[in-house]
Amino acid sequence: MHEQRSGRRLSQSSDTEQIDGYAIDDSEAIEDIVLRLAPRLAYFAGVARTEHVTRAAQEMRVPQSTLSRAMVRLEQDLGVDLFARRGRTVSLTHAGRTFHASVERALAEIERAADEVRADADPATGKVAFGFLHTMGAETVPGLLQAFRAEHPRVRFSLVQNYGEAMLERLRAGELDLCLTSPVPDAPDLVARRLDEQKLRLVVPADHRLAARKRVRLAEASDETFVTLEPGYGMRRITDDLCKEAGFTPRIAFEGEEAETLRGLVAAGLGVALLPPPAVPRPGVVELTVTAPRAAREIGVAWLDGHPDTPPVAAFKRFLLSRRGNLLGS
Repeated sequence: MHEQRSGRRLSQSSDTEQIDGYAIDDSEAIEDIVLRLAPRLAYFAGVARTEHVTRAAQEMRVPQSTLSRAMVRLEQDLGVDLFARRGRTVSLTHAGRTFHASVERALAEIERAADEVRADADPATGKVAFGFLHTMGAETVPGLLQAFRAEHPRVRFSLVQNYGEAMLERLRAGELDLCLTSPVPDAPDLVARRLDEQKLRLVVPADHRLAARKRVRLAEASDETFVTLEPGYGMRRITDDLCKEAGFTPRIAFEGEEAETLRGLVAAGLGVALLPPPAVPRPGVVELTVTAPRAAREIGVAWLDGHPDTPPVAAFKRFLLSRRGNLLGS
């Protein structure tokens, strides 16, 4: 260890370090020292706290010889003396006290993180990171959570509302455990299950020429101006696909991020829209059943393939799957 340390030097021409003639950059040097120091930090904290190698070894239930060797190697790696030794009794040097303060903070943060992940995985009180579409936030998701918590009253939820593609990105990043989305994704890295179907309606202003109707073919709106969700939203893709099936490309005047905003634009006479039913009827608009083509969207639950579930996530997944065909309460 001493030979390797003495062979390390900084290049005068760059920020690259030299180890035995081989160049490594600073990030590699930092990773190298962290990997070597990390396993010994808890041992160091124990010895620093007791200032006695034998007592620290007994408290940590490790052989005294193991602890002594670890402290010697730690000092060699750092290149400084951390302890002043008097037999088996030790005291911290100035460098040791400086190092000890930082080590205690680091170990406390590790302990806090360990407590947090254990708490999140607790079967009774753990946490589920759950994503869902904006259009399901007013009624569907609150109803689902209420029903689930009747059997699991202390399970916690981190809720994320977003459009489908953004939720799938967060699912892949490990930020979500499960998400309700539409269309149901078909991707090799995801598992998705269809849960229900939701009929879509053509929403028109109350004074629109079609407002007196109950049903309409989508082709009858081919000359209308549409307001839609932005590209990337599942409903936007469904709208484009249904209009294409009806034989036309919609003329789009406004693009938004939220269905109720689009209803407001329709009520203001700025266009028509294809939307799922509202949680509460909106004044100023009429919602027509579309008879052709068949206008509906599938709702499904998705999760990352091969990703292990904590007990609370597994319980909520089973609950969602049990609601197949009755997710929307109809």
